[in-house]
Amino acid sequence: MIIAIAAHFAMAFIAPLLVKWWRQKAFLPIALIPAATAAYLLPHSPAALAETPAVETYPWIPQFGITLSFALDPLAWLFVLIVSGIGTVIMLYCSRYFKETEPSLARFAGVFTAFSGAMLGLVLADDAMMLFVFWELTTVFSYLLIGHYVTKQASRRAAINALISTTAGGLALMVGLIMLGVEAGSMRISEILTSPAFAAVSPYLVVALVLVLIGAATKSALAPGHFWLPGAMAAPTPVSAYLHAAAMVKGGIYVLLRFAPLLATVGPLTIAVSALGAVTMLLGGWRALRQTDIKLLLAYGTVSQLGFMAAIAGIATPEAVFAGAMLTLAHALFKAPLFMSVGIIDKCYGTRDLRELHGVFKDLPIVGIVAFVSAASMAAFPPLFGFVAKEAVFYTFAEGEPWGLAILAATVAGSVLTVAYSYRFFFHVFPGARGVKHKQPTLRFQLIPAIVAAVSLAAIVLAPQLEVLATLIAGGPSATVGELGHLAVIPDHVSLPLLCSLAALTLGAVLAIAHAPFERVQKAVSPQNTALGRWCDAERLFRASMREVDSLAVRTTAFFQRGSLPVHLGTIFLVFVVMLAGAIAFTGKAPDNLVLFAHPAEIAVVGFAGLAALGAARARRRLRAALLISGTGFGVALLFMMYGAPDVAATQLFVESMMTVVLILVLRRLPAHFSIRPRRFDQFTRWSIAILTAAVIVTVFAYAAGARIAAPIGPELIEAGYEIGKGHNAVNVALVDARVWDTMGEIAVVLVVASGIASLIFVRKREQQIVRVGDLEEDLSIWRRTSDPSIPENTLRFHDESDDLEGNRGATWLLASRTLAPERRMVVLEVITRLAFPMLMVLSIYLLFAGHNFPGGGFAGGLVAGLAITLRYLAGGRYELNEAAPVQAGALLGVGMVLALFTGITPLLLGGTVFQSYVWIGHLPVLGEIELASALVFDIGVYLIVVGLALDILRTLGEQIDRHQEAELDAR
Repeated sequence: MIIAIAAHFAMAFIAPLLVKWWRQKAFLPIALIPAATAAYLLPHSPAALAETPAVETYPWIPQFGITLSFALDPLAWLFVLIVSGIGTVIMLYCSRYFKETEPSLARFAGVFTAFSGAMLGLVLADDAMMLFVFWELTTVFSYLLIGHYVTKQASRRAAINALISTTAGGLALMVGLIMLGVEAGSMRISEILTSPAFAAVSPYLVVALVLVLIGAATKSALAPGHFWLPGAMAAPTPVSAYLHAAAMVKGGIYVLLRFAPLLATVGPLTIAVSALGAVTMLLGGWRALRQTDIKLLLAYGTVSQLGFMAAIAGIATPEAVFAGAMLTLAHALFKAPLFMSVGIIDKCYGTRDLRELHGVFKDLPIVGIVAFVSAASMAAFPPLFGFVAKEAVFYTFAEGEPWGLAILAATVAGSVLTVAYSYRFFFHVFPGARGVKHKQPTLRFQLIPAIVAAVSLAAIVLAPQLEVLATLIAGGPSATVGELGHLAVIPDHVSLPLLCSLAALTLGAVLAIAHAPFERVQKAVSPQNTALGRWCDAERLFRASMREVDSLAVRTTAFFQRGSLPVHLGTIFLVFVVMLAGAIAFTGKAPDNLVLFAHPAEIAVVGFAGLAALGAARARRRLRAALLISGTGFGVALLFMMYGAPDVAATQLFVESMMTVVLILVLRRLPAHFSIRPRRFDQFTRWSIAILTAAVIVTVFAYAAGARIAAPIGPELIEAGYEIGKGHNAVNVALVDARVWDTMGEIAVVLVVASGIASLIFVRKREQQIVRVGDLEEDLSIWRRTSDPSIPENTLRFHDESDDLEGNRGATWLLASRTLAPERRMVVLEVITRLAFPMLMVLSIYLLFAGHNFPGGGFAGGLVAGLAITLRYLAGGRYELNEAAPVQAGALLGVGMVLALFTGITPLLLGGTVFQSYVWIGHLPVLGEIELASALVFDIGVYLIVVGLALDILRTLGEQIDRHQEAELDAR
């Protein structure tokens, strides 16, 4: 199972490449993945799966009881068959539907394949959190698919509507699943459903189930959240066919059927869900009859059918699960070919308006047959499988609780509307004389939807076998065939369900024939034509609520965010002081083991840092303030060193150095002095808040240190570091072995920050060509002033006497120094850089490799390398930066993250766990014993990410600002 899911996501990565090679024909090899999944599924006997479900379990987050658990039982077997079988046919359909000129087809192929894989994972997941993960993946992928045509406002709006609606429901589902898992003591769905904790109904169970039902209702487009599904018709037709027939919306129905044993224990909830489904069925059918776009007609038909499925699944009895499973299968088999037929018509005629279409049957007879069979099955015309499934549903309503008769009456009324819009779809489009000119589709294109229509006809013959499957789904291996329901192709006696079906067919046909008077009635009673229309249109209400949320956010932001940094920081610090000072006041006496200092030298260091901080607060010049702030950081680094923390001290030192460079680069675009000093009262207020904040922070740390109960873990950490990671540097081992997930998250944040620097500051692409010195004109000189009589002539002709050294690299200390105007060069800095750069790079490599046993590591080594590159830039300008690092920052960031991920995934292939450490000890000539840990690869990834971040900063805050300032000088 996990191989099938992984194969879908692997193909999602490969699909864009296949599309670039073979264009739309690439969907043929892509279709092999869902086809192989369906082929793997068919040999599994549902009876055997009912006795012993196939289970695959892999540890994921064992601390929270979360595992990669997948289970294949009869219900999952049915849904996987729908997802994979329909998915295979839709892939084949895509190979003929799209043109070679289709925009973003490569992206579409990858997302569509991933969408199929996410739906497969959803129905196979046996862990509540895995169910939620795949649930949200289907939401994200459907958002991308619905919004495929990014240039169309309708597509973007429909995608946003679907995303917000289903995400909100997904969050409710997550909370409900967590509540159920916590109470049951397990996150496994199979164990939650059989947990004795839910033997009796409790408010806790009711709340959890309500949250789960909210998620199911939004995913399956039940009223009032039904509006997003018709809007999703802005997507390409293959997406609509798959989403409506086999994926996404079926997720909510699957959850109702899966959690039916729990839902059945809470009677009022079953009534509420069934009633909501019946209302949705009526609403969808009513709206379908008003549509002239045949694709939109089918979309509202799907809303109606989803309401029908929810109405029966909501009852949650075994009989209801029996009927609901078969109705879900019938819907998939008739809705997919209907949408594919609409896609062919749209491609051939260039319109979907049923007022313009007629005589399609004579032009496209195969499509006409497919549409007739599918529409008749949707209308439940006997003996088609849609009729067989609907009979089972009506039987369940009639034989159930007394309130089921009211639901039966509502669904019969909804079935009347279903027959009417099925008639409207077919008889307004296909009969009659030939209509408008059209393009004749290929025979293969027309035969693809016929595959599913043929399966729908075959389901009639396979009704006995499907009855066995439905019995196993609803009652398990102990249930006998016929006990929970019967799939009667030809009813053997007159009964209430049969009379209801005949009534629906008759009244539906009358309604379809007398459509003109009914349309007038619809128009007359429609709330859209009254002042109440805006309150009855779900989509309009949704958009209005979104506008109100945006407006509230703007008003709230304007109220609290006054645009004054001192006000913002002062408010934060005051809240901090009040809350923590109040907490300290109730803690009792102060700790009695305070030590002010351990060595007199600490007083000097603290004094230096304190004076630097005071100087920064009183500085008028920005540069002076930046340097003094860095002085406080260097003082803290020295304190770390004095307390025996060389790793922390080195990291602090390197970070402060890099931050100083960044601040100086930024200050070039700011005024030299701060703005006008605040008034005396404001100064007093600011100093008071600052002193109070500092005093509270010191007091809190003192109390926290004095409140320690357990013994320090430092000594044990040193020994554990060697035992776990075979390293003597406990700090590094903790970062890359014991707490590697924390470090993984941190470097991911660094990656995001680097992306933000590149995209937000100058909104530019990283992929610009790196210009080397050899690519430049010989007389190019940057940072040259156009005219300045104060500069001596011999300074401006700095290189004129060096013709004899042309071609000799020794002519300059740095490769790109000749690109600087002579008056901008600092030869002393160039000499220092020439000597220091190789030593700094060697030091960075040493820190990288030595970090496992000695102070250092990938982070510290990367910072040193970044400082070395920064020194080259400061001495030689932007072209010297390109000579020092002739590589794109994005490449370093990407390779670094790939290496980090590779370190985590590789142990799984060797039978270990994620990020498990391996140590290799060998003997080399001269060097002697060598010890290499797999964590070194992770450290190399960290090293590359830090260097990439430094390079990104230099190329944006450095190189780009240089260009701006040079342009300003040239414009003077």
